Amino acid sequence: MPNKHNDARRHHIPKIKFKVTNWPDYEARLRRRGSLTLWVSDEAIAAWTAAPRTTPGGQARYSETAIETALMVRLVFHQPLRQTEGLLGSLLDLMGVDLPVPDHTTISRRAARLTPALRTALPDGAVTLVIDSTGLKVYGAGEWHRDTHGVRERRTWRKLHLAVDAATSAIVAATLTTSGEGDGGQVGPLLDQTEGPIDTVMADGAYDGEPTYQTVAGRDPATTVVIPPRSTSVPGSDAEPTQRDRHIQSIADKGRLGWQRETGYGKRSMAETAMSRYKRILGDHLHARKLFGQQAEAAIGVAVLNRMIDAGRPESVRVA
Repeated sequence: MPNKHNDARRHHIPKIKFKVTNWPDYEARLRRRGSLTLWVSDEAIAAWTAAPRTTPGGQARYSETAIETALMVRLVFHQPLRQTEGLLGSLLDLMGVDLPVPDHTTISRRAARLTPALRTALPDGAVTLVIDSTGLKVYGAGEWHRDTHGVRERRTWRKLHLAVDAATSAIVAATLTTSGEGDGGQVGPLLDQTEGPIDTVMADGAYDGEPTYQTVAGRDPATTVVIPPRSTSVPGSDAEPTQRDRHIQSIADKGRLGWQRETGYGKRSMAETAMSRYKRILGDHLHARKLFGQQAEAAIGVAVLNRMIDAGRPESVRVA
């Protein structure tokens, strides 16, 4: 163990245990996530055909809803585009629906121009938003190929930024950027996607800095920002202490664990759980080659996770 000599100085916090109280209903809803009719819904079938075009140009056969549905099926069942085309065709035949199925080239071409928007609305009342980011691979040789042959191929990453409602675990905002974009610069675009009052914005130390506080204050000055300051941070010279100054003073008085208990910083784990859910269910890489197509793919993936959460959410209580 590389850090065994520091074990005596670590905080040994017992793991919190929870019990699901609605297990029979939750288990049935978990099984429903694998139902094809959950992803090819009646609403999608009703909006399958594109509306008549009123501007010059060719008439599209398929609506954006149809293309989004095809991409959802692809991501959920991890199918290539050709197999997705066949799966949709067989499903519509079994349902007795006389609708054309977009071929794989149409899905690929239209996916690069999609601008899907999250349809998850914030619940009534002020909410706590938890913001974080994670990396997604685009292309390049895998770890096995690199370790076996000693060849280091070009590898490209994208950063997926998420804003999660701490109460419902729903992802209410998402952006996808290149790996060179800073985390703090995406706070504004994430907040722009949300509607309704926000009580608290919570993030890790990568977002620490006055620009983040100013961005949140620009949306609503009453919003509380909970971000751990760096260990070398000192209060500002202004006569009136800022939120960040109060965090620094609280940590100096009560320690970081005391500050975490006081601010409820433990809720930040909801963002890490959402990112882990994305990678476990949908994978840790993107299929599209161009940034715009990758952004559409990530937005579709977030919509998939939200639909899964809506299909079944556990009701759990803490076990003493």
